[in-house]
Amino acid sequence: MPSTAATAYHSSPCFSLQSPSSLPSNSHQPNNPLTSKPKNVLLHKHPLYTPAHSNLSLQFKEKILCLEIMGVDSGKALSLNPSLHTATLHSIHSIISFLQSKGIHQKDLGRIFGMCPKLLTSNIRTDLIPVFNFLSQDLKVPDQSFRRVINKCPRLLVSSVRDQLKPALIFLQRLGFQDLEALAHQDPVLLVSSVEKTLIPKLEYLVSLGMSRADAVGMVLRCPGLFTFSVENNFKPKFEYFVGEMEGNLEELKEFPQYFAFSLEKRIKPRHMEAVQNGVKVPLALMLKSTDEEFRELMTRNRGG
Repeated sequence: MPSTAATAYHSSPCFSLQSPSSLPSNSHQPNNPLTSKPKNVLLHKHPLYTPAHSNLSLQFKEKILCLEIMGVDSGKALSLNPSLHTATLHSIHSIISFLQSKGIHQKDLGRIFGMCPKLLTSNIRTDLIPVFNFLSQDLKVPDQSFRRVINKCPRLLVSSVRDQLKPALIFLQRLGFQDLEALAHQDPVLLVSSVEKTLIPKLEYLVSLGMSRADAVGMVLRCPGLFTFSVENNFKPKFEYFVGEMEGNLEELKEFPQYFAFSLEKRIKPRHMEAVQNGVKVPLALMLKSTDEEFRELMTRNRGG
């Protein structure tokens, strides 16, 4: 085992978790992984050590405590990843060690595992190493930036490079996404989105509004977040309000696709209604992007104009 990985292994939050009596004598120190929130749980007082749970094996109890110590909801993790029931502490240690050797901090693990419990039973050689190779070789992410990218989108770690990440990257590049740094650091969620079930349908919906495919592509290039919005819960109600109440036209949306990123109830409707009440005609971008103070000044300055 490389020295970096070995160090990470022995510093993992679960490494020394063998039994209640194995807690280190200096566990009161604030930087000890067993004492950070929610790590202040006394093992012998944990519900899993009560008589009601005496039928559970010590190793299973330790495994659950290992997850809880990292800040992972063990019940949710076991429910979402049944394979975790039979996973060994050693295999979990190995995954923690590997991630830490790639620059992932111990404090990141609770959130990452909580969002992707499948990761706890991943195969390092066939599942994880290919992901980091993809980040390095295909997205040109430097090793020191792995943590930033993974924290931005933990789902990368449980996505197939062959079946998911590379097809998404190829599709996005063909559309015109050429800035790999921006794709990796700002919009990595696009890489874990299904080309057939997510990306293409949303592009087709924009085309169905009456614009050309080139215009639709131009919109997602200017506002990649469009690929993350729900057609039913976002696009449709906002477009209906835009054409029905605001009497807007497609050219405005082409110029300002970020319209779909604003809240309909908290931003779009209130500001549009106030502008109408004050008799002020405001360009879409100015109406939505201005701060509350700027918007009030705009209304006062142009009221009744």
